Amino acid sequence: MNKLELWQRYKDYVCDCETIGLSLDISRMSFGESFLADMSGPIKKAFLAMDAIEGGAKANAAEDRMVGHYWLRDQALCPSDDVRSEIKDAIAAVKTFAANVHQGMIKPQRGDGFYVVLVVGVGGSALGPQLIADALGLVDDHMILRFIDNTDPDGIDRILGELDESIAETLTLVVSKSGGTKETRNAMLEVAAAYKQAGLDFAKHAVAITASDSSLHKQASSEHWLATFPMWDWVGGRTSVTSAVGLLPAALQGVDIDSFLAGARECDALTREHDAKKNPAALLALMWFYAGEGRGSKDMVILPYKDRLCLFSKYLQQLVMESVGKKENRSGITVHQGLTVYGNKGSTDQHAFVQQLRDGRDNFFVTFIDVLQDRQSDAIEVEKFLTTGDYLHGFLYGTRDALHESGRDSITITLDDVDAKSLGSLIALFERAVGLYSELIDVNAYDQPGVEAGKKAATAILQIKKKMRAALADGLDDEPTPEEVAERIGHPDDVELVHHLLKTIAPC
Repeated sequence: MNKLELWQRYKDYVCDCETIGLSLDISRMSFGESFLADMSGPIKKAFLAMDAIEGGAKANAAEDRMVGHYWLRDQALCPSDDVRSEIKDAIAAVKTFAANVHQGMIKPQRGDGFYVVLVVGVGGSALGPQLIADALGLVDDHMILRFIDNTDPDGIDRILGELDESIAETLTLVVSKSGGTKETRNAMLEVAAAYKQAGLDFAKHAVAITASDSSLHKQASSEHWLATFPMWDWVGGRTSVTSAVGLLPAALQGVDIDSFLAGARECDALTREHDAKKNPAALLALMWFYAGEGRGSKDMVILPYKDRLCLFSKYLQQLVMESVGKKENRSGITVHQGLTVYGNKGSTDQHAFVQQLRDGRDNFFVTFIDVLQDRQSDAIEVEKFLTTGDYLHGFLYGTRDALHESGRDSITITLDDVDAKSLGSLIALFERAVGLYSELIDVNAYDQPGVEAGKKAATAILQIKKKMRAALADGLDDEPTPEEVAERIGHPDDVELVHHLLKTIAPC
C-alpha cells in the first residue's frame, strides 16, 4: 500500500472526538474492508449489554452485584436516589476534607499542617492514584504523594526512611474495600508502628477509604481516625479511580477533580454511541478482537510518547488483564481467555524492545499514544528549526512507519494535552473498551476468581509457616531437616514447601 493509499485509509478509519480532545486511528491495523461489517452483529450485542450494565443489571453474577463505576461521574444514571445521594455526598466530602487540610483546619498531632500524603493500598487501590499523581503532578502541588503498595518489608522501610521526620506532617490514607486485604493491613500496621516510634498517635494522622461494614471501617470508627470515605460493592478496585480511591489523593495533591470527572463523563457519553465507527471504545475493542483472533493470541504493547503517561501501561495491565483473563466463559466452558499488556514509553523504547517489535516475533500489536502539546513553557531549538518535542513526535511516527513496513499492526491515540480532563477521558475510554471486548469474547469482565484462588493458596501456606515457627520455638534441633519439620507439623507431604519456607524464617 503506497502513501496515498495509506492516507485514504486513514481518512476512512480515523475517529475524531473533538469534544474530549482525542482521536483514534486504526488505519495501520491490517483488517480487511469487510471486517467491521462482519462484526456488526457481535458489537451491537455488546452495546446492548453495556446499556444494561449502566442501567443496573447484576453484571457480576458470581458476587450478585451491580457494576456502577459509570455512575460515579454521571449520577443521573444511578438506578436509585439513595445511590445518587451517596455519590454526591462522597464527592462533596472529598472536596471539603481536602480544602480543610490545605487551609490548615485539619492538622497533624504536631505542627501546623499536613504536607505529605502516604497512600497505603494494593492493586486498584493504588494504581489509579499513582497514575494520577505521576501524570498530573506539578512542582507547586499542594501536597507530595507517596505510596506503599506491597507487603515487601524492604520496600516499606524505603518509603518510611524517605519520610523520616516528615512523618509528623504526613497524612496516611488506608485504602481497602474489604478491610481484610493482607498486603494493605500489613503495611498499615508497619506505618502505625512508625508513627508510634515517632511519639505520634496514628489515628490523628489516618483516613480510611473502605466499605461501610468492613473491619477497617470499624477500626477507624473505634479509634477515631480523622475521616472515613466510602467504597461500594458495585465498584471494583480496577475501576475505582473515579471514586474516593482516586479522587481523595488527587484532591489533596491539588488536581482539579471536577475536570477529571468531566473528562470521564464526556468520554462515557461518546462511547455509548451504537455506531461503531463513531465510537472509539468500540473500535478499540474490535481491534483487540481482530489482532488476537478473538483469543488474545497477540500482546498489546502500550507506547505513550509522554513521560507523564509512563505508568499508564502498568495501570492498564490490571484493568485489562484482570478483567478479560478468565479460564471459563459465561457458559462455564474452558476458554483460557486473556490479553497481555506491557509497555514503557517512547522514545525510551527505541533503545529497549522496539528492535524486537520490528524484527522479532510478530506476536503483538502496538498502541501508540501521541500528545500534541509537548510542554507548557517556551521551546528552544536543539538544532535549526527543530525542538526536543519535534524529535519526540518524529520518533513516534518514525517507529510507526518502521513497524508498518515490517507488517506489524498498530493503533494511534492522539491527545491534545495531558491534563485532568484528558486523563479522565483516556481512562474512561479503556474502561469502556474492556467492557465491550469482554462481551465480544463472552467472559465476565467484573469478577476475578483467579485472584481469589491465589489468596486462598497463600493463606494455606502462611498457616503452615505459623506451625513451623511454633515447632521451631518448641525445641526442634537447631538445624532440623525439612522432613523433620514437615513431620512435626503434620504436613509430611509438603516437604518441598517446608524446605523453601525454612530458608525465609528469621527470628520475630
